[in-house]
Amino acid sequence: MPSEQFADRDVRETFVALSDLLYAGADPTEVHQALVEAAPELIDGCDRASILMLVGDRFRSTGSTDAVARFIDQIELETGEGPCLDAIVEESVQHVADLRDGSSPWRDFTKRVLTETPVRSAIGYRLLIGGKKVGALNLFSDTPGALGAEAVNQGAVLAAFASVSLLALSARAEAESLRAGLQSNREIGKAVGLLMAAHKVQAEDAFDILKRTSQDLNMKLSSVAAQVVEGQQEQFRSLTPDA
Repeated sequence: MPSEQFADRDVRETFVALSDLLYAGADPTEVHQALVEAAPELIDGCDRASILMLVGDRFRSTGSTDAVARFIDQIELETGEGPCLDAIVEESVQHVADLRDGSSPWRDFTKRVLTETPVRSAIGYRLLIGGKKVGALNLFSDTPGALGAEAVNQGAVLAAFASVSLLALSARAEAESLRAGLQSNREIGKAVGLLMAAHKVQAEDAFDILKRTSQDLNMKLSSVAAQVVEGQQEQFRSLTPDA
């Protein structure tokens, strides 16, 4: 999905590699890391990048090119301000080309970045899943003014790709959760049937046996059901003559 902003650079292979990684089943950590590592390759003036995600009610750094980028994420969380946090909340890209010139709206964040890191320019982009703000992509440069208008446009393409990637990861997780739930329900159904036959009870009573056992053993209901089914299978195998 390269745009005209990348017309003078061969970036197709980078986006193809990112797509291949995503659809090969890579886990979220791998995908997030690949996205930030692609930023310096794709965006003029970008030296470092990070992804900050809203996990539950807390923010967490889920990918970074290096220790400096991770540290800036930490500075944002400690000061409660910065391009990444504002990008998650606001409706626009957060961009300061030169953190030294007094134009930054984040006083405490900027002071710490200038005194504790080599970073001098920053951009933050919202990341979305189904229209919901879930995180942000941060781009950093050690050179004042290096992240200019062209870099903003290039970064917007990568941020859009990142949002699509997050949506795909979310859809995959939901599908895996559904499959796991269906498998658990099948195991519970099998166990209920076996208990009904073994104890000559109705389905409701068989389910109560499973539930009480789950509570007594402090185990998930599906785990108890799986053990009931496995135990019955082992008993059947022990009664079956060897071929």
